[in-house]
Amino acid sequence: MIRINLLKPETKDIRETVAVPGISEEGRKKGTSLGNLVFLLLVIGLGLFYFFQQKAFDRENTSLAEARQEKSQLQYVEAKLEEQRKARESLDRKITLIESLNAQRDLAPRLMDELSRRLPDWVWLSEVTYDDKGIQIKGRALSNNLVADYISSLEASPQVMNVNLVSSTQRAGQGDQFLEFALRAVIEKKPEPVPAPEKAEPADKKGEK
Repeated sequence: MIRINLLKPETKDIRETVAVPGISEEGRKKGTSLGNLVFLLLVIGLGLFYFFQQKAFDRENTSLAEARQEKSQLQYVEAKLEEQRKARESLDRKITLIESLNAQRDLAPRLMDELSRRLPDWVWLSEVTYDDKGIQIKGRALSNNLVADYISSLEASPQVMNVNLVSSTQRAGQGDQFLEFALRAVIEKKPEPVPAPEKAEPADKKGEK
């Protein structure tokens, strides 16, 4: 009788040890431990690098936020300073105008009195305008000679200078002939009083002090 064994034959685990010349089993274990240590140190180093980089990034963000806040405050201060500057300039202009008006408040009465006193007969004034450049005088006269006499009279005034004839037009009204004239002149402004200098003390009094 023939028997056929269909079961798999038993196998034995055979562990083969490959020997590396010059390196013992203990050396291999030490090499593996050293590699693990280097890897661990590398991981720790990368972690510390990331930590310090994050700290530096946080400091930069804080500095940037502080700089932006300071810039905003400076812009607010600059805006306030600009408002104060404009307000000061406006106040200075008002003060200058008030001082100018105070200095010239007696000019109009004196000027009108001077213009009226020097009018020849048969010459009438219709309008007197005053500005920074001087005065403009408008009126009527019966002849050119009377206008010329008025100009000469004004030139002799200490308050009126450089009198010029701007226009002279012949008019007719209610059967009469007359001239409409316009003059331009410069006003001599009253000089501001200069304070008298203080008297120097005698030398002997200075030595007594």
